[in-house]
This record gives sequence, structure tokens and C-alpha cells, in this order.
Amino acid sequence: MRIGIIGAGALGGTFAVLLSRAGHEVEVTARGAGLEAIRVGGIRLTGGYGDLHVRVAAGTRLSVRPDLVLVCTKAQDAAAAIEGNAPLIDGATVVVVQNGLDGVVTAERLLPSSTCMGLLSIIAANYTEPGTVRVTTTAASYLGRGDGPADAACVRVAAILSEAVPVIAIDGFRGAQWTKLVVNMLNAVPAIVGRSVQEVVDDRRLRRVVTAEMRECVRVGIARGIRFGRLQGLGNLRLRLFARLPLVIGQVLPWLMRVRMGGNPNLGSTQQSVRRGQPTEIDHLNGVVVREAAAAGRVAPVNRALTALMHEVEDRGAFLPAERVLDAVRV
Repeated sequence: MRIGIIGAGALGGTFAVLLSRAGHEVEVTARGAGLEAIRVGGIRLTGGYGDLHVRVAAGTRLSVRPDLVLVCTKAQDAAAAIEGNAPLIDGATVVVVQNGLDGVVTAERLLPSSTCMGLLSIIAANYTEPGTVRVTTTAASYLGRGDGPADAACVRVAAILSEAVPVIAIDGFRGAQWTKLVVNMLNAVPAIVGRSVQEVVDDRRLRRVVTAEMRECVRVGIARGIRFGRLQGLGNLRLRLFARLPLVIGQVLPWLMRVRMGGNPNLGSTQQSVRRGQPTEIDHLNGVVVREAAAAGRVAPVNRALTALMHEVEDRGAFLPAERVLDAVRV
């Protein structure tokens, strides 16, 4: 197939290499140093999927109408990236590979003639050097749309993508988005203090903060009437139990997630953005918990405090000491 990938960062670069290796014709979009590196030397992938190197067509926008589009930008860049490519891609099947809750809705609004669906990727990859991606954790990805069962279009696209990397078509995609949002609560504290996810979870004091933000996220989801989808060993019953547990017992959840990551340092996508001097997705991760809490007539003080600290890191261009986190979130 002719596949266009909008945003050739950590996940976009991973999918570009693996889909190209599977025999598809791949074109990517990128910006700045990343685009120049791909034009000159292609994309190099190391780590969990092996050492691979492919050359693909690259530009600031797609140049050839694709059969299938993967939108892999950061959540805050999605609307502009889709709009910039809309004349070429409207009518194609579009898969939004993104954190947060709004990606598919945004694509559907901007591409009225397209079939749009979402992909939740649990692959952990570091993109700290232009044109080079290191996969630290391999995992299946989950594809779907809406609240109902996976339809024929989702099953078909999952089969195509599975030629490169395991992709599972799932029912109740919106609930699975919320489960992924809970998983993404691992991002904020490492990005604020400049440590790996593993180091943060190993720190007893910071692990309590991570547990508190995760539990708050689940409680907000419950208040919004969400039935959490099954993802990476987490599901509706387990997360609802987690929401009721005392904080000291609930710490088992981030610890188990840390164990699953293994020993390769995982920076998290938010910290990688900080290290590249780029805006982060914090308003679409912890910030969206604050927004959804307000919609339910509730407050989310832990996620509000972490969102504010993350914006301070962005403004300063420097990480904060752990004590700032512990002072802002007393749990």
C-alpha cells in the first residue's frame, strides 16, 4: 500500500521503518533537523525490533495521495498537521496514533470524507537524535473507534498494520483511550524532574505522587461515566478497584508497570519533548484530566499541580528538583 505518515518522530519513525520493511511504499512528513536528517540519511531504528535502516520519501507535507494515513504528531500539533495535508488526504483512511482523548474527533472534523480511527500504542521509543529512534519496549498496539464493537474497517486496517507490528482491533475504543490516559500518567513526574520513569517509580516519595495522579485520573473517568477498556493488563474492574484502594496499597500498580518496562531507561514522550526544546503534550494528558474533572463538577488538584509544574519546566527550559513536586503534591 501507499502509506503516508504525518510526523516522523518516535512512533512515526518506528512505524515508517517497520511498514517499509514489510513492503509498503512509505512517505513521511517532518520538520527542521529531523526532516534534513531523514532526507540525507533515512531513518535508523535500533532496540527492540532490531537494527534497521530505511530510506523513505520525506517533506514538510505529503506529496502523493496515500491509501492509508497515520497521524503521529504530538497532540497539540495534530490539527495544524491534518489541515496542512487535508486537500491530499481527505477521503483516505486515517489512523490517529496519539495520546490524549481528542485525536480521532479532530481528524473527523477536519477530514469529513475520511474514515477515521485511533491507535493506542504501548511501544516505548526514544527519539533524541534526528532521524534515529531507539525502541526500549516492544508491545502490541490497539486500534478502534467509538464505544461499540470493532467494525470491518478497523479489522482490515489492523491486519494491514500487523504486517509490520502487532495491532489488535478492539471494542470500546473510547474506554481504552481512558485506560491509556491512566498509563500516560507515568509521563509527568519524570519530565518535571528529568529522570527516567524507572528511577521515578523506584523513588518511594515520587512513586506516591505518580500513584495519586493515576488514581485521580481513574476517579475522574468514573465520574464521567467511562467504562475503561482492557489494555496492557488493565481493565475496568481492576482500575475501579485501584480507585478505591488506599494510596499505600495502590502503589503496586505503577510498580508493576515499571517492572514491565525492564531495565532500559524510559524517558517518556513528555520528557523527550523537553530535551528537544519543544512544547509538551501536558495539556492533553494531565491537563485533560483537569478539564474532564471540571466537566463532571469535580476538581483534580494533583493533576492541576503537575500540569502547572510542567509548564514551568517548559518556560524555564530546565528540570525542577524533586522537592518542588513533593511540596506541590502532598500525599
